[in-house]
Amino acid sequence: QVQLVESGGGSVQAGGSLRLSCAVSKYSFVGWFRQAPGKEREGVAAISTTGISTYYNDSVKGRFTISRDNAKNTVYLQMNSLQPGDTAMYYCAARAPDAGGTWYNTLTYNLWGQGTQVTVSS
Repeated sequence: QVQLVESGGGSVQAGGSLRLSCAVSKYSFVGWFRQAPGKEREGVAAISTTGISTYYNDSVKGRFTISRDNAKNTVYLQMNSLQPGDTAMYYCAARAPDAGGTWYNTLTYNLWGQGTQVTVSS
């Protein structure tokens, strides 16, 4: 059941940047996930309802930044120094703030977007 809307994907060269956006309730804990062809969906980053707590996959630490603007009901994923290995479909997901479970466990999220494609060429 798709209820979130992502935007901002595209094609860039290695070293480039993109910013993804997700329209989502300010009351939700939000995660960004990605899935490359033939691979399992993996957690990229997540953010608490207030934005105070953030979580990252080790592979993107120092390159990606998750943030939110609750006045606009929007969560962002700023992606810098993109690499070909970042190529994937990126999904925004939301869950209740007290849902529990690890931030990267897809089963703990009940709302998902349709995905936005990110392609990084070398």
